Amino acid sequence: MPNVRKLAGRGGLYAMLGAFAFFGAFPFYWMVIATFKTDHDLFSPLNNPFLFNEPPTLDHLKVLLFETHFHTYLTNTLWVGLAVVVITLVVAVPAAYSLARWARGWGEMLGIGIFLTYLVPPTILFIPLSRFTSSLGLQESLWSLILVYPTFTIPFCTWLLMGFFKTIPKDIEEQAMIDGLSRFGAMWKVVLPLSISGVLTVVVFAFTLSMHEFIYALTFISVSMKKTVSIGVPTELVRGDVFQWGSLMAGALIASLPVAVVYTFFLDRFVAGFTMGAVK
Repeated sequence: MPNVRKLAGRGGLYAMLGAFAFFGAFPFYWMVIATFKTDHDLFSPLNNPFLFNEPPTLDHLKVLLFETHFHTYLTNTLWVGLAVVVITLVVAVPAAYSLARWARGWGEMLGIGIFLTYLVPPTILFIPLSRFTSSLGLQESLWSLILVYPTFTIPFCTWLLMGFFKTIPKDIEEQAMIDGLSRFGAMWKVVLPLSISGVLTVVVFAFTLSMHEFIYALTFISVSMKKTVSIGVPTELVRGDVFQWGSLMAGALIASLPVAVVYTFFLDRFVAGFTMGAVK
């Protein structure tokens, strides 16, 4: 009887994991199906939407790669994402370290205040920020995105790293300083290597957030060659009331695969970065 219960419990666990795996993988399966289906197979109500009823086609990929500026969108997205990651790390790491190590009670309140700024919805801010970037002469420029995106990546990443730095004992830094390192040297050579999970979490979070952001990119940029993937694909492949679903799904698939790969290979460190900061 105990063996039956054990097998039943294990079967229920595997069934639940299988359901979650199917739920997570189905969007990618649907994007693959829609990318390579012919238009007739895709839109015909008589065909099974989840299978290839007709031979696959590469026409949708050809439209995406040769009739739009998709390569430029990817390049712009990579440039903006890397710049935002660098700015976020340069500001968030020393800010979080200072608040975690030197600030006491007021540091906790300040850290919470910094995090609360991340919760302000972008729909409230995109109009004043648009006027701000326009006054700086950055309208229709990728620099407008590089300037604005850190305003919502830095607060969250600072708050996240604060909790992570608090889990590292101060004794380790003090020992390093006794051995001759400066405060900055102890942070650079001792604390940061021990905080690699938190730093990788910040990198992945800042890059994916800047890559998928839509409202600011749509407001600041309208020139096709300056667009990022998040706005270039939907605005260029939706013409009037005509939705080129195959090409849209191809663009979504190509743009999402790198992020999925990064999350897959760094999942353990990413989860550690979110959870270790909550452990005393």
